[in-house]
Amino acid sequence: MPKRALSHLALAAVASLALAACDSDDGGEGAAAPADDGAEAACAEVAAPEPKQVEFRRPERVLSRGEEASAAVETNCGSFTIALDARHSPRTANSFAFLAEEGFYDDTLIHRIAPGFVIQGGDPLGTGFGGPGYSVDEPPPQNTSYLTGVVAMAKAGDEPPGRSGSQFFIVTAPADAGLPPEYAVLGEVSDGADVVELIGELGDASEQPSETVVIESLTIERG
Repeated sequence: MPKRALSHLALAAVASLALAACDSDDGGEGAAAPADDGAEAACAEVAAPEPKQVEFRRPERVLSRGEEASAAVETNCGSFTIALDARHSPRTANSFAFLAEEGFYDDTLIHRIAPGFVIQGGDPLGTGFGGPGYSVDEPPPQNTSYLTGVVAMAKAGDEPPGRSGSQFFIVTAPADAGLPPEYAVLGEVSDGADVVELIGELGDASEQPSETVVIESLTIERG
């Protein structure tokens, strides 16, 4: 299975810019906005989940094109919600929802945290090399921008634009991550941005989490 991670070429091109912009903001590292009063102060200590080997031949149809749906993500650092874009990315949103309803994302790691850039999860192995056993192709429009809070699907640098498996990333850059329009857009964070911000601070230059961050459950909600 090819590595489902952001291209290191893309990271090299924008990471220094994103980190520099982050350091210049008064909000501090990775801060897009001040945390709400109700934000989690810290992540609960948990053990890293065991790797999972779960593969499917193809995703079943669980979301209709344009159907309103969101993903409620519970982590040991708090909860956040992703509004799925089934209108503009119907294949991507459907695949993600299918995997979620199969419990694929439950008890998996946020395995990559690049402060001021992205956080990444969705790998059942927790290594950055795992996937669901299939891929989906849905190239994004050429004018796509990966702004703060945008959720998109990760891919290897040698894969075609819009290809995805199960791994996803959330942009934590202070404005625009500066990525090329090659990553299928899943949706955007619609609630719990403070939790995403908190998680985004738990990394360093090596992009390894400084604390264990676990997606405890990921549930699809319709309407």
